[in-house]
Amino acid sequence: MIEIFRVVTKGRGRRVSSVKNSLNCPFPLLFCCGMFCAAVLENLGQTIIPDLGSLESQHDFRTPEFEEFNGKSDSLFFNDGQRRIDFVLVYEDESRKETSKKGTNEKQRRKRQAYESNLICHGLQLEATRSVLDDKLVFVKVHAPWEVLCTYAEIMHIKLPLKPNDLKNRSSAFGTLNWFTKVLSVDESIIKPEQEFFTAPFEKNRMNDFYIVDRDAFFNPATRSRIVYFILSRVKYQLINNLSKFGINRLVNSGIYKAAFPLHDCKFRRQSEDPSCPNERYLLYREWAHPRSIYKKQPLDLIRKYYGEKIGIYFAWLGYYTQMLLLAAIVGVACFLYGYLNQDNCTWSKEVCHPDIGGKIIMCPQCDRLCPFWKLNITCESSKKLCIFDSFGTLVFAVFMGVWVTLFLEFWKRRQAELEYEWDTVELQQEEQARPEYEARCTHVVINEITQEEERIPFTAWGKCIRITLCASAVFFWILLIIASVIGIIVYRLSVFIVFSAKLPKNVNGTDPIQKYLTPQTATSITASIISFIIIMILNTIYEKVAIMITNFELPRTQTDYENSLTMKMFLFQFVNYYSSCFYIAFFKGKFVGYPGDPVYWLGKYRNEECDPGGCLLELTTQLTIIMGGKAIWNNIQEVLLPWIMNLIGRFHRVSGSEKITPRWEQDYHLQPMGKLGLFYEYLEMIIQFGFVTLFVASFPLAPLLALVNNILEIRVDAWKLTTQFRRLVPEKAQDIGAWQPIMQGIAILAVVTNAMIIAFTSDMIPRLVYYWSFSVPPYGDHTSYTMEGYINNTLSIFKVADFKNKSKGNPYSELGNHTTCRYRDFRYPPGHPQEYKHNIYYWHVIAAKLAFIIVMEHIIYSVKFFISYAIPDVSKRTKSKIQREKYLTQKLLHENHLKDMTKNMGVIAERMIEAVDNNLRPKLE
Repeated sequence: MIEIFRVVTKGRGRRVSSVKNSLNCPFPLLFCCGMFCAAVLENLGQTIIPDLGSLESQHDFRTPEFEEFNGKSDSLFFNDGQRRIDFVLVYEDESRKETSKKGTNEKQRRKRQAYESNLICHGLQLEATRSVLDDKLVFVKVHAPWEVLCTYAEIMHIKLPLKPNDLKNRSSAFGTLNWFTKVLSVDESIIKPEQEFFTAPFEKNRMNDFYIVDRDAFFNPATRSRIVYFILSRVKYQLINNLSKFGINRLVNSGIYKAAFPLHDCKFRRQSEDPSCPNERYLLYREWAHPRSIYKKQPLDLIRKYYGEKIGIYFAWLGYYTQMLLLAAIVGVACFLYGYLNQDNCTWSKEVCHPDIGGKIIMCPQCDRLCPFWKLNITCESSKKLCIFDSFGTLVFAVFMGVWVTLFLEFWKRRQAELEYEWDTVELQQEEQARPEYEARCTHVVINEITQEEERIPFTAWGKCIRITLCASAVFFWILLIIASVIGIIVYRLSVFIVFSAKLPKNVNGTDPIQKYLTPQTATSITASIISFIIIMILNTIYEKVAIMITNFELPRTQTDYENSLTMKMFLFQFVNYYSSCFYIAFFKGKFVGYPGDPVYWLGKYRNEECDPGGCLLELTTQLTIIMGGKAIWNNIQEVLLPWIMNLIGRFHRVSGSEKITPRWEQDYHLQPMGKLGLFYEYLEMIIQFGFVTLFVASFPLAPLLALVNNILEIRVDAWKLTTQFRRLVPEKAQDIGAWQPIMQGIAILAVVTNAMIIAFTSDMIPRLVYYWSFSVPPYGDHTSYTMEGYINNTLSIFKVADFKNKSKGNPYSELGNHTTCRYRDFRYPPGHPQEYKHNIYYWHVIAAKLAFIIVMEHIIYSVKFFISYAIPDVSKRTKSKIQREKYLTQKLLHENHLKDMTKNMGVIAERMIEAVDNNLRPKLE
């Protein structure tokens, strides 16, 4: 008996366990084994097809029933009106294709027939209907019967309701503000709150324990679609040389099927005519995606119910991030206004613009041969702008953002824990199944260290090391490619600066506004930023495909592992791609230029760039504005205009048949498919924005405000896109935001360092403070009290024109007259000094102050961050209590029901034993 059992159940362990559990047999062992084997054979005959060579060579295919469209455009059921459509497969009939490739068409047809036959053998029910508008298209509707749903719900460990949740919700501590929150919340009379239940992983042999009021409603549409997609992804359609080809994804990629998707439940503009339809799509559009709902909270429970937990957790995170940005935006605007209102008190900017100070300071040429001498006051306008951003408010805002990002991450963890409890994803890791692509490659047999049983893996430890090495090398190569592109941009900046210096005006003419704003530095910065943005977009498009290929080769086990691996590769690439130019401007430009008599050359040819006399902070602000703004515009074009235009073109081509009534499945087919990576790019877009908001916020206090406005629109744009322009996604489970959480934590730690270094090395705040407190008064200064007067003269060193090297001599420009000296931005001794052109005492004071500032600022912010992280637990006490209470009640309920079943079974056994004894003794007594 045991040997027969092993033969029959080989490779079917998980399937058989569900059958075994469904038999609660109180009879003697031999009879139980016989019944068990019979049940196994019966179930195998229903759900599993034998591996008899090439599946496509079999002739006894079971085909779906063909039915004509019954004219009910809103129907979500088969023509019988009873069986619900859980999934739709679309293909083009090969017999009606206008092509001469008959052999190829025949192969595709037989593969599809084999696949559909195997679906029927797995217990699914199929019904085919031809398209109303295009008779070449055939729609195969898939329905999962009750038995199939129960079987796979147990295999997939899906949690289902046991009994209604009787835990009382604590009343809000802000009861006086209920009127305000009511205005922002969705009307509960329109979207009714979901009833809460205690849940447990489904088991067929404990079906009576679950809260089954209506079989048709026990599995909601999202769960039904998820179960059906699980089956579709694992059913075989071809077997060649012991290698199986399977899964709907491969069939769609090869063109055998045109599409595969679950159905929307109704049109988004109006409710369904079917009275049994919940009209959830219509409600989501009206209360979530419509512009008039922009001020309302998101109906997260309905989003989760309709699209699944993975979509729900994304919108929950995006909404929470946007709420937290409101505080950062308010503080950022306050700091910006502080700088704007105090720009008239900016003494050093006044000196730059003053005709008797900045107008008489002659600056040295910033490149060889072609660049002229120039007056300092041509940077007057940029110095005024710089006063707005390079102020004391910027320092306060940088410290605040270091604390803000910690508060955001810690409070999000608490909110995420609440969603895990409310959405039943606390123990999700135990539920997740291996990807079908992984299962297909499992050919090596190893012994599991925990269970000491045999299991199959796709490659050995040595093979895994080789794959990791190759993948890491590929990622490293692409990062080097990005660095090469950044070097190319730097070379462009160095080259074009010479051209702009030669072509643009050298003197300020008040009647020409272009001369006031378009300096060589500004023109170089703007054009380089635009070119950098274009290169970023091109490299993004190429690397996307490369990253997917690398991750597919790596072969992660579960979908979560796959997405986390791809996330790390893509973010590492995007981090270098988006932020490299900003890091160059912030920390490298103007830092290693030497001095006019001994300049430093890039690649031995190009003289290194110098910053404006006010520093590179304004240029960094310009770079951030262009990249953030350009990225937002580009993403909105991709996310909104492209799907809308594609759907518009599709409707234009179908206008001839528009008078016909089309079924729900055909309407959804003509919507745009969601990309293979789903929400990956939505997360990536927001995390890159999060980096701009935190890493370089010291140079641009308005970044949180721009991010806030963008995110308010982004939430509604994404909602509009999902509900109106795209087919319904396959619902997926998700416990958290995955690898994006540690990425944000890494950015938060790095942001403290970058902002401290921006204030210390990119802005002029530290040199100004050193001058104010040390060099404006004796012994180094001549003023009797602390002041900023004379700061510009003190920070510009003197160079003797006669000391120019041959490469710099012979300057053709003489509009500013013959000069014996010129000024340059550095802290060096003047010519004639015993240590001429060496760094002076001011320089070393500034360096010491900068290093001290970085150390103090980092330690203060990190101390506050770690204290906040320690003080705020990841899971609130209230949520912990709820989780423990639910576990206790669930275990108690299941245990009590199990005891009842055992008592009932023992009673049946006792009655049968008494009856058997009575039957045996009665003849003897008689």
